[in-house]
Amino acid sequence: MSDLIEGYLGKTVERKKSRVPAKLDYIQSATGLFLGLFMWGHMLFVSSILVSKDFMYTITKFFEASFIFDGGEPIIVSAIVLFVFIVFIVHAAMGMRKLPSNFKQYQVIKAHADSMGHEDTKLWFIQAFTGFAMFFLGSVHLYIMMTNADTIGPYGSADRVWSAWMWPLYILLLLAVEFHGTIGLYRLAVKWGWFDGSDPKATRKKLKMYKKALTWFFLILGFATLAAYMKIGYEHKQAGKVGERYTPTAQIMMDYNINSGRVA
Repeated sequence: MSDLIEGYLGKTVERKKSRVPAKLDYIQSATGLFLGLFMWGHMLFVSSILVSKDFMYTITKFFEASFIFDGGEPIIVSAIVLFVFIVFIVHAAMGMRKLPSNFKQYQVIKAHADSMGHEDTKLWFIQAFTGFAMFFLGSVHLYIMMTNADTIGPYGSADRVWSAWMWPLYILLLLAVEFHGTIGLYRLAVKWGWFDGSDPKATRKKLKMYKKALTWFFLILGFATLAAYMKIGYEHKQAGKVGERYTPTAQIMMDYNINSGRVA
């Protein structure tokens, strides 16, 4: 009964203001911070293909704990993705509280934003739209990664991008993630005053500059990375090797030496 009263009035049975909204805001902020930082790390990981196929393969095996298990265990990656997926769903559920529930509410918010001409309010609209798109696009990507962790690698990932026609989805996901993530981290810093210092207005101006720089950096890095996977996937398909797993150069050289009798 107390929960029902609190839900209707926003106050506890002791007539104190409910702390639930603040707690939910904290959960939204914490999950958003985790996901934003995770996506930056994830982008740096997948962009390892720009260095070399061997480097990307090495990073992949590292996340499979190949330093503990011989050859690595893809189930570890699946477990990590499952955890991220859960955090992703929780964050989306928290974010949905702030979205207008009908067209009338949307009109009121839009009119209010237009009358104010406030840049941060406009950023909220972009974040809301990209967050809505990510709920669908991100769920598809996370589910595929969770159930196909053993295929992650230079060839497996490239085949998925090109031959499985995932590149259109990844283009949309890349745009949504980078705009949503950088705007979200900027708004978190402003909301909680992490870097306010003695002059919050000057700090906000700097944060906006950093936000724009990071958005451009990760968009350029993301599209360059996607282009690299598309190129590898195209070449792999042309060679009729779709589905073939990548063999690192060191292993090829070792097999060659063994077959040629150079290694006893």
